[in-house]
Amino acid sequence: MKTIEPLFHKINIKKGTILLNAGDVVDVQYYILEGCLRTFHTDSHGKEHTIQFGIEDWWVSDYTAFIDSDKAILTIEAIQDSTLYKISKQDINNLFSKIPKIDSYFRLKLERSFAAFQKRILSYLSQSAAERYLNFINTYPNIEKNVKNYHIASYLGMTTESLSRIRKEL
Repeated sequence: MKTIEPLFHKINIKKGTILLNAGDVVDVQYYILEGCLRTFHTDSHGKEHTIQFGIEDWWVSDYTAFIDSDKAILTIEAIQDSTLYKISKQDINNLFSKIPKIDSYFRLKLERSFAAFQKRILSYLSQSAAERYLNFINTYPNIEKNVKNYHIASYLGMTTESLSRIRKEL
């Protein structure tokens, strides 16, 4: 514990805080102790596409940029007041070298995350909007009351009007 604890920096952020902007160099990742974050991409027309919601006990970053030591293509925003632990890429790599079990833990987390993203892509390709919504509420059972409808619609790849219609039909 004495090796790990000093490397994680606890931060408290308010709803609306931007943790990462597209174009920033990504050298940290965040563990969510409390609250909710949203990761999104803004396209060339200024439309936001929500990629992920990060909830309690989840890790979040722009992993493509984090792994490649590149500039972010995503933005991370707090959509609730949140308490996070932040760790730098250098510190996490040092932990991996010192404590192989931590390396295994993170590898498993990333594998699960990759599998979830793959399932999400497949759902976009093969499921109806209503099926995607039902999967969403099963994955994030308590999030609807804390997240704006247009964020949910963006995550599901639909308009807010379509989301409202689906909710009424169900």
